[in-house]
Amino acid sequence: MAVNRQAGIQPVQVHPELYELIKIGKTHSFAPGSYLNIAIGPLIQTWRIGFKDAKVPAQEEITCLLEKTDPRQIELNDKEQTVFLKNKGMLIDLGALAKGYSADLIMDYLKNNNVQSALLNLGGNAVGFRKRDYWKIGIQNPMMARDNYVSVLKVADHSVVTSGIYERQLTKEGKTYHHILSPETGYPVTTDVASLSIYSKRSIEGEIWTTRLYGKSAKEIITELDQLEGIDGLVITKEDQQMVSKGLKEKLI
Repeated sequence: MAVNRQAGIQPVQVHPELYELIKIGKTHSFAPGSYLNIAIGPLIQTWRIGFKDAKVPAQEEITCLLEKTDPRQIELNDKEQTVFLKNKGMLIDLGALAKGYSADLIMDYLKNNNVQSALLNLGGNAVGFRKRDYWKIGIQNPMMARDNYVSVLKVADHSVVTSGIYERQLTKEGKTYHHILSPETGYPVTTDVASLSIYSKRSIEGEIWTTRLYGKSAKEIITELDQLEGIDGLVITKEDQQMVSKGLKEKLI
């Protein structure tokens, strides 16, 4: 909040962990074809899908806001650990990364204190650790009410992060909008994907890839996942079709 309030005014020194998280977010905001952009805050705060005051902004407003979402205008100083948003009206939004980063810190703390078994659930982010056996993490069926699962994953020392368009929505004049916005258009992404679950060693990796990939087609997502080392995923399409990356098949129950 301090960084956002000083946008266009001056740099703000932040906690080393927050600085690291912002730096990670900025790096992945530049990746080719990435739908992750930590400078998307102005759009998130204007749409506010999931809150009582949610609205559909006018095209003129969205066009204006897009000019304030350039991640290149986030200036980082490694020596001073400062963050500076160069233009007024800019807002950093770490909602796509913070839970995963926090989950990893918590799990590292537990392991360092000789905990033998732990399961963290941060809402869409599950991190499991077991020295013996494994946890079973259910993947929600996005077409049905809670506690209806399409698959179950074995998790012994991994994270499962799920993003979907079914949790937070806004309906106006007969049209439904979901909360996952495209940093290119300023509108909810257009995709055949209802939910995307990423299975990875670190929860921050799951956060990064669910956001980077959400906006591509189901086939494109699986193709890209099959080329990544240590990152796997499960896609459920709006037509209720499941698609799984090669490395995840042996982890499914």
